[in-house]
Amino acid sequence: MALAFRNIDASPDDPVRTWPFDGVLTALERGGVDEWRRLAAAIQDDPWGQVARYVEQAVAIAHPYGVSEVMTDIVAEARQAAEESERAQVAAEVRHLIGASGWTQARFAAGLGTSPSRLSTYVTGSVVPSATLMVRMRRVAADAQEHARAQGTT
Repeated sequence: MALAFRNIDASPDDPVRTWPFDGVLTALERGGVDEWRRLAAAIQDDPWGQVARYVEQAVAIAHPYGVSEVMTDIVAEARQAAEESERAQVAAEVRHLIGASGWTQARFAAGLGTSPSRLSTYVTGSVVPSATLMVRMRRVAADAQEHARAQGTT
């Protein structure tokens, strides 16, 4: 039997991201594997988005039998994967800024006012720098590039 939404202006055939909370709740409670896969895909696409939040709320309110734990795990795993990806992106940007500066890591660290070992933790992604430190890194890299141009070394 196909899933049907009642009393809402949405269809189960619509994109999941357009479903209201009651549609998500209905899909969790009365849907099947096909609807749950669609919810999981939407969560993977945007782990902190509206669908993920609706799933969290629906699980907290209704505890839909058999799917609550799975959906909770899907949200957690999607968020963890996204955080790991973001951490890797930040580390790549840090490496790029050091390279763009033309300086060694030790000199770049000194320009930031931090230690080479601390900078190394940002380069590897084991620690994520604060937003203010990222702004400072961009400024230090740009200043180093400008200084090199002024000296005619690039």
